[in-house]
Amino acid sequence: MTSSKNDVFAKLENFAQQYRISSKKVVLDNVATSDRGPFADKEEGQAFTRACIEEIRHLQYRLFVEQKQSLLIVLQAPDAAGKDGLIRHVLGRINAQGCSVHPFKVPSEEELAHDFLWRIHALTPAAGKIAVFNRSHYEDVLVVRVKQLVPKEVWQRRYEHINHFEQLLVDRGTRILKFYLHISRHEQLLRFKDRLDDPESQWKLNAGDYEDRNLHDAYRKAYEDVFTKCHRETAPWYVIPADRKWFRDAAVASILLDTLRAMDPQLPPLRVDLEQIRALYEQELAETSDSHHP
Repeated sequence: MTSSKNDVFAKLENFAQQYRISSKKVVLDNVATSDRGPFADKEEGQAFTRACIEEIRHLQYRLFVEQKQSLLIVLQAPDAAGKDGLIRHVLGRINAQGCSVHPFKVPSEEELAHDFLWRIHALTPAAGKIAVFNRSHYEDVLVVRVKQLVPKEVWQRRYEHINHFEQLLVDRGTRILKFYLHISRHEQLLRFKDRLDDPESQWKLNAGDYEDRNLHDAYRKAYEDVFTKCHRETAPWYVIPADRKWFRDAAVASILLDTLRAMDPQLPPLRVDLEQIRALYEQELAETSDSHHP
């Protein structure tokens, strides 16, 4: 690394401040899709991400054994912006025992027979756990709006429902981080081309993805309304420049680490007499040693 780990870690708070949206209206066309932050190059950014993950794993362990708080991470993005890659490179590196990932696809018939939050609520994180939503309840004010799957008067009411739902989770002890991975149309097209040329990625191809490019402006407007109506201090939105994959990972890792540090999970208090346990251990160790050395 060009800079020391401590020098870059000192900028953790700057990531959260810079990419957290403000209360004013967000115009995505005015927000950069490419950034390199405080890093001199890709290698430095990747080293920073690895260092963040190391501490995240430590704090996640404390969160898991504390069993008092939980964390919900919401990922939203245009196709090919890198939700799956972010999960693999950052969120997938933490202990699977305390973390779950939930991709939300087209609702089933049973799910459509309930309110739109029914399938979401069942997968929110229990105390001590982290849950990652790969797409989320926000699809019900995004795709259903853009593709006119429900009447306007239906999806318009959902902003308020979402805010109440998220506040319910917060009141229960769940921290919420919501990330929008902001990718340019040009970079998205390049990634579609990579999929065409890579046999390992061709399964991801979908004609609907190209059709959605024609709805670019409508989706931008829908996201901008989400940021305006559903950004809260207790459930903030972050717009992450995603044209550089390594920077996307570094930015999200930094905000995740900053959040876990603020949550400050604690190990449970001791319920045994350490000296007594140590004496018993040493006594048995001595007896075992004697039996092996007549």
